[in-house]
Amino acid sequence: MIGIDVGGANLKVADGQGVHIHYCPLWTGAPISDLLRQYAAAADHNEPAAVVMSGELADCFENKLQGIGFIADAVRKVFPKARFYGTDATFHDGAVPVLAAANWLVSADFLREKYPDAVLLDIGSTTADIIPLSRFSDLLGLTDLARLQKGYLVYTGMLRTPVATLLSSVNLGRITTPVSTEYFAASADAHLVLGHIAPVEYTCDTPDHKEKTPEASLRRLARVVCADLEEIGEEGAREIAGAFWERQKEIVCGAVRRVQEENGVSSVIVAGLGASLFARELCGTDLNRALGPVADALPAYAVREVALRKHGK
Repeated sequence: MIGIDVGGANLKVADGQGVHIHYCPLWTGAPISDLLRQYAAAADHNEPAAVVMSGELADCFENKLQGIGFIADAVRKVFPKARFYGTDATFHDGAVPVLAAANWLVSADFLREKYPDAVLLDIGSTTADIIPLSRFSDLLGLTDLARLQKGYLVYTGMLRTPVATLLSSVNLGRITTPVSTEYFAASADAHLVLGHIAPVEYTCDTPDHKEKTPEASLRRLARVVCADLEEIGEEGAREIAGAFWERQKEIVCGAVRRVQEENGVSSVIVAGLGASLFARELCGTDLNRALGPVADALPAYAVREVALRKHGK
């Protein structure tokens, strides 16, 4: 069986060979079917593909149901027997509203037996999901709107967050400096400069569509304060990166601790691209170590495992 997670920016696949992540931005008319065909030959067509999604929110769609239908149709062109996991924790044959943004729930469904008293933080390229696994029945049916309101969804991630969304000003040489709200630099630039990610992990487009190198990231960060790198130097650009990281850490870790306190939970497990970084900050368990590489594509792996469990295999 193959597990598929269709996000707005990434297509993630889990199969018998491991996990595979493709940058696949839906707003550019991403070729979901073409990318999936390479896995079809190796898949067992006597079993349905297990699919979960969050890409229906992409602004190329007029509404979520249109996005759900587009994704379901694209997958079923390659895997006609595909079944789709919804926020009711049930698999469905076709496009129905409960399929919207169910990827976080299937991760919880998979992990709740092994980590029944933990809070899961799954922080990837774009968002941070914060999930109290002990409250699984209360999570059913939650929309992204409800999760935002509960503090279970924090819209910042390791790669695609515009720097100006978290910073209003930075200190440069002890001078408080307002930032530009243009999309000059992304979280990937800050994390690359700080050594939190490697260039190969910078998988999304850069704001200026140029190189994914530390030097190029420093140039982009300098533009956040309307400067060339030569004006503020590498030290100034690194100050911007550091200020962004401190603010992102404060927001994400603060949200996790609030969910811990609300649910009387002390343990934290962390998955996604930022797993090792945030596990260290939160004194939590890095699922990249506990599960291996599948933790970088947790919903794709989880939907496959949950489907196999439900089929009694």
